[in-house]
Amino acid sequence: MNKLLAAMIVLAATAAPVSAKVNVVTSTSDLASITALIGGDLVEVTSLAAGNVDPHFVEVLPSYMIKVKKAKLYLRVGLDLDRWSLPIIDGSRNNSLLVVDCSRHIAPLNAPTGKVDASMGDIHPQGNPHYWLDPDNGVVVAADIAEALERVDPGNAADYRAGLDRFKSETEKRKIAWREKASSLSHMQIVTFHDTWPYFCRAFGLDVAGFVEPLPGIEPTPSHTAGLIELIKAKDIRLIGVEPYKSIRTPEAIARATGAKIIVLPPSVGGAPGADDYFALFDVLLDTLREGAR
Repeated sequence: MNKLLAAMIVLAATAAPVSAKVNVVTSTSDLASITALIGGDLVEVTSLAAGNVDPHFVEVLPSYMIKVKKAKLYLRVGLDLDRWSLPIIDGSRNNSLLVVDCSRHIAPLNAPTGKVDASMGDIHPQGNPHYWLDPDNGVVVAADIAEALERVDPGNAADYRAGLDRFKSETEKRKIAWREKASSLSHMQIVTFHDTWPYFCRAFGLDVAGFVEPLPGIEPTPSHTAGLIELIKAKDIRLIGVEPYKSIRTPEAIARATGAKIIVLPPSVGGAPGADDYFALFDVLLDTLREGAR
């Protein structure tokens, strides 16, 4: 063996091992995007729900349990949105898994008062779960995610804190542009299919006047649709926002009867072309609303 080869073998044997990426599984693509923006090359992130599917209803598959089995961290939306993730976590039999409910520091909107039962539709007793659609809530979630990453990978804690600082700084910078885009939409009334948008509307000054669904998760009825048509006419509402996984049959009928325009509003990263990360999602939503309102 020549001296150069021997030296290379010694160097390889004494070199520090390359650290493996932290394996993170999330319920939704939004949590996955925030995690990737904070963790960068230190994390490998998988979302179980794609951005173009209804996050309320995801099939529990053995392949998802295998993904979670290999993870160090699982991030949930909470507020009963992703109840389907609980049997996946349980079925993974991953006793070392850290599970974080990302709603734990969120102040929920629209929490029902009094008795909650099936007659109210698919209602969320703890409040509306679509909180990530306010970028300020995104910062709250990002802080919880950074803390969780520090717990499962303490050796890179400083990097995760730096990633969180970058996320906060980028959010504040982009909020200036988003508010400028939203200025022409202030107090505009729209109709949406599902009650997905209270946090977004609070952040950007829109008003939802009504829903295609008579109750959350309940299919449109003729009587409710007729009343909604009258409401749209009376208030001269111009836009009907539909999530990409909802049927547009009833919205199309309403549009024909009222002259309102249908726009597809993706609530999650990956739900529409261009909505490639958490920041781009808000650009797509605001641009879609502005274009529809012209």
